[in-house]
Amino acid sequence: MNAPARPPQERIPYEQIVFSLAGDGIARITLNRPDRLNSLTDRMRAEITQALHEAKASPGLRGVIITGAGRGFCAGQDLADRKPLPPGERRDLAEGLRASYRPLMERMRSMQVPVICVVNGVAAGAGVSLALACDVVFAVESAKFVQAFGKIGLVPDMGGTWILPRLVGQARAMGITLFGETLTARQAADWGLIWRCVPDADLRKTLDEIASMLAQAPTRALARAKQALLASGGNTLMRQFDLEAELQREVGYTDDYREGMQAFAEKRAPRFMGR
Repeated sequence: MNAPARPPQERIPYEQIVFSLAGDGIARITLNRPDRLNSLTDRMRAEITQALHEAKASPGLRGVIITGAGRGFCAGQDLADRKPLPPGERRDLAEGLRASYRPLMERMRSMQVPVICVVNGVAAGAGVSLALACDVVFAVESAKFVQAFGKIGLVPDMGGTWILPRLVGQARAMGITLFGETLTARQAADWGLIWRCVPDADLRKTLDEIASMLAQAPTRALARAKQALLASGGNTLMRQFDLEAELQREVGYTDDYREGMQAFAEKRAPRFMGR
C-alpha cells in the first residue's frame, strides 16, 4: 500500500471536526463547520490528518467513518481561509496542496482498515475528492456532487483527476469536470461514482449499521482486500495473482479465518475478533 503520511509534529485540539474512537473499534470523524457547509481550511485538514493518525495508532481499530455536520458534507476549499495578497502578487497554490492536502490523502489511503464516507449533503470541489478518496461512499438521496473547480478557474485537485476516471470512465469524468454539472446522489450511484444511495431519513440508521458491520468484520482480511484492490491498477494479471497469493497466505493464518471456517461448519454466524 502507499507509504504512510508522517504524523503531525504537535497535537492540536479538535475545533473544526468531531473525533471519537469508541470501544467497538470504530473511529468517527465529523466535519464540523456547518455554517460554512464544512468547507476545508488548513486547520480542518490538519485535524482530519491528526485524527486518522490517532485512529491508526489504536491497536483495536476496525474501521473509520467520515461524515459532515449540518446540511452539507463539504463545500470544498474555504476561499476565505486564504489571506488576501498585495495587488499584483500571485499565490503558489501547489504549496498548500503539497503541505496539507497530500499528507491527508496519503493518510487516508494508507489506513489498514476500511474508510467509509457517508455524504450527508452537498459535496463540491475538494469535498468530492475527499469523499471519493475513501474506500466506500454512501450518500443520502438529497446529496449532490459538483466538480466546481472550473467555476473559479482551477483544475480538480486532491487526487480528483486520478480517482474520478477510474470510477466512472474517461468520458463521464471529462463531462463532469469540463461542464461542472451537478450530479444527484441517485445519478452518482447509477454511474458507479458511489456505492449506495440511501433515504435521508435513514442517515443515522445507515451510520449505525456501517459501524456495526465494521465492528464485527474480519478486519485483517478487509485490510488486505483493500490493499489488493488499490494495487491492481498498476499490476499485470500475473503480478496481481502473486500478490493475492501472498495476502491469502497471511490471512489464512489468522484467528478470524479459523473462526470463519468453524462457523461455516457449525452453520452459525461467525464471531470475528479482528485478528
